[in-house]
Amino acid sequence: MDKNVICIKWGTKFGADYVNRLYQMVEKNLKIPHRFVCFTDNSEGLLEGIEVRDLPEYNDNTAIGDKGWRKLSLFNENLADLKGTALFLDLDIVIRQDLTPFFEAEGDFLIVKDWDFPNDIIGNSSVFRFEVGKYPDVLTDFYELGNNIREQYKNEQAYLSYAMHKKGILKYWDSSWCVSFKRNCLQPFPLNFFKEPKDPVDAKIIVFHGRPTPTQAYEGYCGKGGLRYVKPTKWLDKYWVK
Repeated sequence: MDKNVICIKWGTKFGADYVNRLYQMVEKNLKIPHRFVCFTDNSEGLLEGIEVRDLPEYNDNTAIGDKGWRKLSLFNENLADLKGTALFLDLDIVIRQDLTPFFEAEGDFLIVKDWDFPNDIIGNSSVFRFEVGKYPDVLTDFYELGNNIREQYKNEQAYLSYAMHKKGILKYWDSSWCVSFKRNCLQPFPLNFFKEPKDPVDAKIIVFHGRPTPTQAYEGYCGKGGLRYVKPTKWLDKYWVK
């Protein structure tokens, strides 16, 4: 099997329910032969059918903070028993449509163009695709930078974007494929107090970065002094298995 959908779960931020939902959404929306693999330090509660593997080898550097850097461990030369192409998905995304195009798109490395940095090359690493074992230097170069990594890069996705840009292989998904819940679904103020967020009919994946989370959006959310008020987003029922 050379097509892999992968995710990573460690610590307590996300429970097994998030992995299970992601797995069910993938199985619903990807009919081509594939594996679904979760790298985790705790497999309790995961559904049968999810392939569980230990967290990839990673030399944690507590001095740099932001545990999201652990995502870079997916670029180890040996990634468990995986071969071929890997499509990485964050646990807190919502899948709306067929994922097959994410495997068919041309390019060696593809990632979401980050909405928060329109004038920078930074991608959002909620959804990215790469060839397993092909870029171990992404991880080894990260180790070599050590604490200095923070002087150049805000987070793991900024570093990853620039690392792939230096290789000349940085490429973004079609902008309609992955949309931001905050940027593309929320109603503008003050309509957000009266109207439910929009269901982006052309999108394949909705990315939840920061707040609200999918759970908060479904139940309703109020943040930033009410300016990011979200009416309960019940249409998520159509895609997000609770």
